[in-house]
Amino acid sequence: MNYRRFGKTDWKVSEIGYGMWGMAGWKASDDEQSAKSLDLAVENGVNFFDTAWGYGEGHSEELLGDLVKRHPSQKLYTASKIPPKNFQWPAKPEYAFEDSYPVEHIMEYTHKTLKNLGLEQIDLMQFHTWDDTWSSREEWQRAVEDLKKSGKIAAMGISMNRWEPENGILALKTGLLDAVQVIYNIFDQAPKDELFPLCEKLDIGVIARVPFDEGTLTGNITKETTFPEGDWRGTYFVPENLNSSVEHADALRPLIPDGMTMAEMALRFILENKNVGTTIPGMRKQRNVLANTATSDGKSLPKELYAELKKHRWDRVPTSWSQ
Repeated sequence: MNYRRFGKTDWKVSEIGYGMWGMAGWKASDDEQSAKSLDLAVENGVNFFDTAWGYGEGHSEELLGDLVKRHPSQKLYTASKIPPKNFQWPAKPEYAFEDSYPVEHIMEYTHKTLKNLGLEQIDLMQFHTWDDTWSSREEWQRAVEDLKKSGKIAAMGISMNRWEPENGILALKTGLLDAVQVIYNIFDQAPKDELFPLCEKLDIGVIARVPFDEGTLTGNITKETTFPEGDWRGTYFVPENLNSSVEHADALRPLIPDGMTMAEMALRFILENKNVGTTIPGMRKQRNVLANTATSDGKSLPKELYAELKKHRWDRVPTSWSQ
């Protein structure tokens, strides 16, 4: 595993991190499988784990806390997110700051997260949604400063709305944030335009989420794919999105090198960008842990291939189903 400096925190984080969205609301047997996958990730050098209270109303945080307890001799970086008070994802311009992140809500859910983790301090707390109209509000700024001074959090960040990589730049310019989490993959390259240069200038750590475009960049989703009842992807991959997503993924198939999967190519594309501190694929199954961590071997994509992949940028705008 290779490690990268995570902005002004100066942490050395694994370039392949662990996204824990899929580890919530499952049966006990699924928790056992999750624990085995998490342990295997640690064994393979992963030291950055991203969760949120919204993942199973704290259940995923509890799984992360248990993981930290099982590995007391290793530094595992814990990251979670405060849900908006109105529990609406993503943030929209019409949502008032008071309905999203009033100070008492920020404090309440930070303490809930710490209780779920069983820790006195979390390494990185993040706002799970954001709208830049809130950036000048002193309330959240003071709350962040107070949480740092009290030792409850070591660093603070924001998670950008889907397909809105500039909707958070004003907040980053306050100097109070240490990290940003944003969708970045072969299709979603827009963060390179304004966000990444600003992060480099301000020394802000970057977390690249959704590396597989919710699954299309694994190459395993087809136009006939259906999802179980209650699976979030069933509302995201509506026909107009499913069909176009599969078509964009299929256009990549001729570019996949021999001996490489589309998923591996997708991860290696992200790792080519040195602004990225870590990327956080979800990997509930052990075979996915082994495949994803194996990409952190220091090998670059061929320059010609990387250039071709950049041509597959797909700029999208938020819709009723993009969530």
